[in-house]
Amino acid sequence: MDYAVQMKNITKTFGDVIANHDVTMDVKKGEILAILGENGSGKTTLMNMLSGIYYPDHGEIWINGKQVDIQSPRDAYDLGIGMIHQHFKLIDVFTAVENIALGLEKSEKFDLKTIENRTREICERYHFELNLQQKVYEMSVSQKQTLEIIKVLYRGAQILILDEPTAVLTPQETEKLFDVIRNMKADNKSVIIITHKLHEVLEISDRVVILRKGEYIGSVDTAQATESSLTEQMVGRKVTLNINRTDPVNPVKRLSVKNLTVFSQENVKILDDITFDVYGGEILGIAGISGNGQKELLEAIAGLQIPAQGSSVEFFERGMEDKPIQLIGKTPKMIRDSGVHLAFVPEDRLGMGLVGSMGMTGNMLLKTYGSGKSIFTDKKKPRKMALKVKEELEVATPSLNTPVSRLSGGNVQKVLVGREIAEAPSVLMTAYAVRGLDINTSYTIYNLLDEEKKTGVAVVYVGEDLDVLIDLCDRILVLCGGRVNGIVDARNITKEEVGLLMTNLRKEGA
Repeated sequence: MDYAVQMKNITKTFGDVIANHDVTMDVKKGEILAILGENGSGKTTLMNMLSGIYYPDHGEIWINGKQVDIQSPRDAYDLGIGMIHQHFKLIDVFTAVENIALGLEKSEKFDLKTIENRTREICERYHFELNLQQKVYEMSVSQKQTLEIIKVLYRGAQILILDEPTAVLTPQETEKLFDVIRNMKADNKSVIIITHKLHEVLEISDRVVILRKGEYIGSVDTAQATESSLTEQMVGRKVTLNINRTDPVNPVKRLSVKNLTVFSQENVKILDDITFDVYGGEILGIAGISGNGQKELLEAIAGLQIPAQGSSVEFFERGMEDKPIQLIGKTPKMIRDSGVHLAFVPEDRLGMGLVGSMGMTGNMLLKTYGSGKSIFTDKKKPRKMALKVKEELEVATPSLNTPVSRLSGGNVQKVLVGREIAEAPSVLMTAYAVRGLDINTSYTIYNLLDEEKKTGVAVVYVGEDLDVLIDLCDRILVLCGGRVNGIVDARNITKEEVGLLMTNLRKEGA
């Protein structure tokens, strides 16, 4: 068998945490291999050792039949290994060609004409579409990812590792990427994809490797796999992959957003005259290419952004529907003090949502801090809330006081979502609630949101996976260029139609 990569008995630990234990796996030449596993299963750590970011504690790595010692990304490049990370490593003010020149040997990095000509050959060979003179800050997410792939191909990569490559791409952009990956396979390159999206694994890969809790479980030919069989191997038990979407019952208006306009600190218009309503007992999805104002929209409603004059956000509290409360001009504390039950799960879990150095009890306390009459802090209620969240959402933590920064991404998200829901909100806003979470935890969150909807809560769900948006939500608001490009019935639209709305702004607006 002609192997591009063989990893034998690889073990990697970080203190007491075993990230990978005795993992043995291989990648064939000209193969598209998907690596699947829950959060914390060691997928990215394993690939970081192959790309020279980490060094294994034990085990061997063989490339093209020879044992190698990969101590740095430079060693990996020299062996023809290139990794494209979720967070791109590009210089915004440089052009595509200038970014490709970075990291090359001094003798060639200043010959931009030669670099551009060679890059054009690569683009033609694999059917990339990219303006090589365009500055990075002018590029879409898809174009930046294309540039990262071209960068590693320019340096002679024969083995490419893509970490969550479709996380923020539209269906059309994903299909283009898959065509490129197939072209690379046809050129006998080996492509390794780390992803959570099972339908994409089944569409693009030849073979799937499954990791569980840092250990190799096995590999299966994709042709013999189904979403259910892969999930069962990942989790270790049968899992039902159904999103329960109940029909809205007696919807009541909870939020009315009118003419909402937001400018950045550089005075660039991020949101342009946004108008929509949100109803209790429904899930309103927000779709859009990353950076089209989703984050700013939720933050403006929550009092974290200062909108332009003429913007209006009215909140209709339960039992007070005839007395709308204007949120514009109020800070988050003022909003809470005015009796508004608004919960917000932000995109930045540990930066904005939780305090990493505090445990679950301390983070629950943040919601009630300052509301007591005594000068002493009452920890009984927060502790009770923490215990409830831990049990109901099965949060894996050594204790309620273990700093949440030590928990896995999935458990951190459970703590954050659980805390917001425990406050019995009238409106619950979530930004990328399942980003980076394994499929089992994701479905727990989806069903949790539907349970909230059943109790009459108005749920606003910003998501990246269009399949989930269509299966989970009742209506979908599509943002394009900072404007509302349509509000559609999720039950009667395809993801391709949503993808087109995300990329083509209607001249007449919404």
